[in-house]
Amino acid sequence: MSINIFFQKLKPKKKFIPILIKVAENIVDAASLLKELMKTKTWEERLLITNKIKEREHFGDSYTHQLYDMLHSSFITPFDREDIQLLITSLDEVIDYINSSAQRIYLYKPKTLPLDFEKLANIIYEGTLCMKLAVENLKDLKNFSKIKEQCVRINDLENIADDIYYLSISYLFETEKDAIELIKIKEILQTLEIVTDNIEDVADILKTIMIKNT
Repeated sequence: MSINIFFQKLKPKKKFIPILIKVAENIVDAASLLKELMKTKTWEERLLITNKIKEREHFGDSYTHQLYDMLHSSFITPFDREDIQLLITSLDEVIDYINSSAQRIYLYKPKTLPLDFEKLANIIYEGTLCMKLAVENLKDLKNFSKIKEQCVRINDLENIADDIYYLSISYLFETEKDAIELIKIKEILQTLEIVTDNIEDVADILKTIMIKNT
């Protein structure tokens, strides 16, 4: 092994954090597109945006592979190796479920996009912005308060999303007489709610990293 390669393996923050930030930025882009999807009026528009979200999901997969390769080849990591793996996996699940939400909307073709779809998409977008800010602050593990602030906000958003989800499901069962339409909307609502759970999972991992490194 050359001396240059050896020292490259000893520069964990310079290797990992910039890619993690790119992952978070890519997720924000996908969440922004999901918000846009909820305001569309035609299936042509929905197909276009759904395909753009799918592209972001592919970008996310490439970042995930890159991070795992780096994890495999690095002697030293910026924080616990297992926590990095959990963070990579959880970030990947966020964009996977954003994509799944968009795909279900396009493929199931519900008659309408309920207002609660848009409400959940807005919460998802805000949650991804908080997540991105928290990941950016991993550059300096002394920024505990800044990361904690974003994680607390993510927890609050997830609680709001739960309330919207349960009320929406209750209203759906009370008012929707078409069984097939009920199933379509229920599955889309569930998938959107899972995204908020996944964002909270990322926040929990970030809090664990901070506790271990402060």
